[in-house]
Formats: sequence, structure tokens, C-alpha cells
Amino acid sequence: MAQLAVHTEDEEPVAARRAAGSSFYFAMRMLPRERRDAMFEIYSFCRRVDDIADTPAPRAERLAGLDRWRRELDAVYAGQVAPEHRGLARAIAEFSLRKEDFIAIIEGMEMDAAGDIRAPDLATFDLYCDRVASAVGRLSVRAFGMGEPDGEQLAHHLGRALQITNILRDVDEDAENGRLYLPRELLTEAGIDTTEPTAVVGHPALGQVGAALIERARRHFEAADEVMDRQPRWMVRAPRIMGKVYRAILDDLAVRGFDPPREPVRVNKLTLLMVVLQYGFV
Repeated sequence: MAQLAVHTEDEEPVAARRAAGSSFYFAMRMLPRERRDAMFEIYSFCRRVDDIADTPAPRAERLAGLDRWRRELDAVYAGQVAPEHRGLARAIAEFSLRKEDFIAIIEGMEMDAAGDIRAPDLATFDLYCDRVASAVGRLSVRAFGMGEPDGEQLAHHLGRALQITNILRDVDEDAENGRLYLPRELLTEAGIDTTEPTAVVGHPALGQVGAALIERARRHFEAADEVMDRQPRWMVRAPRIMGKVYRAILDDLAVRGFDPPREPVRVNKLTLLMVVLQYGFV
């Protein structure tokens, strides 16, 4: 791989500034410098491809933008590192980040860019969660220092738990944008016979679908906790904070329910502070 520039301790990488608005920012800041910088690069990559998928540009233009990232990753892994990708290349080299995990994230974004997702079947729903969340986890656990198989299991379960929580939290916003990530089989079980997003989120049986997904997310959170309980405390500080914050959001969604009108559920700053204080220090 090409020789990479080294930044000083006082420098703030561009990727770190891009991550500053994330609810995971404080969790990432808890990591040692090299691991922290790698997480910022992973997050920055995810933000950039997500922005491409969500832009109002024509779909062909969005897909072309994602394909450009495929080629840029090819170049980085071939040692042809453009200046703007030096931080990413450093993270890849230091933590053996796998190209296929970056590609999986792009494939997840392509699922959004190619057409508005509407009530995917459960297999497609799980694939989407794997690509846009668990693949991020597979990169992240390497930055945390976790080996296999526990790292893979944590990525699998925590990624899905976080993504299902996101889907439930954003169900109204997604519907306004013509998207519906709720699985088709769960809609059918609840007696919802339409996949039109605004009709689904206004249906009186939406709570049944929400309850089923909340239970699914809780099982993933519990499995992720079992993995983290086996690890040294310092190694899982960041994912522990991420999990506890999003578990609090899930619990708030369960209490709020899905009957309209639905108030938005967001990260409570006091909750975030308490979680960081409890799990952020060894």
C-alpha cells in the first residue's frame, strides 16, 4: 500500500468533524486515538454513501455515484491512494478492514437508490439490515480490537438491533419519502393489506407490527449483550454505549406506542450523558 501521511495529535481529521453530529460521536471519542480515527473514517464513509443514496438526484445519478465509490475502494485496496482517502487507507491497513464489508454497505445503499423500498419480505429486510448496519459493525469490531467469532456475532446482532430501532423510529419520515421498510409478512399477520407507505403508517394495526419488531430488536440487543459480557470492558466501551443509547430509544418507542398522533422519539441528552458516564470509563 502507498506510503501514508501521519497526522499529529493536535490535528482533527476531516472524518472526525463529519462524525461530530452523530449520536455515536461520544462513544467513538472514548476509543484510543488510532481506533478512534478508524471509527471516524468508517462513519465518514457511511455518511458519504448514505448521502448519495438519499440525494434527490435522478436514480441513475445516485447509482453512478455509488459505483464511483466502488472504483475508489478498488484504487485504495490496490495501493493507489488519493489524498482525500489517506485516512481511510490508514484505517484499512492498521485494522485489516475488509473490502467486502465496505462493498456490502454500498450494496445496501443501492437498495435505497434503485427504488423506494416498500414492504420487503423478511429475507430482504434482513439482508438490508445486514448490509446497512451489520456490515458497518463488521468493520467496527475490527477497530475495537475484537476477534472472531465474537466480533462477527456482535456485528450481526447489534447491527440488526440498531437498524430495526432506526426503522421504527423513522417510520413516519420514511413514509413521507415514499419508503416502507416494515416486512410484508408482519403487515399480513396484522391484517394490513396495503404496502402504500402513508396508508400503512395510518393503519390502526400498525402497533402490532411495531410490537413484533420491538421484540425482534430486543432479542438482538440481548444476544449482543451476551457477546459483550464475554469481552474485556475496555474493548466494548463504544459498542456498549451505542447499544444502551439505542435500547433506550427502543424502550421509549414501546412506551409511546404507534397510535397517532406519534411524537418523534430522539436521543435524550441526559440519557446519553448517563450512559457515557456509566459505560465510558473503565
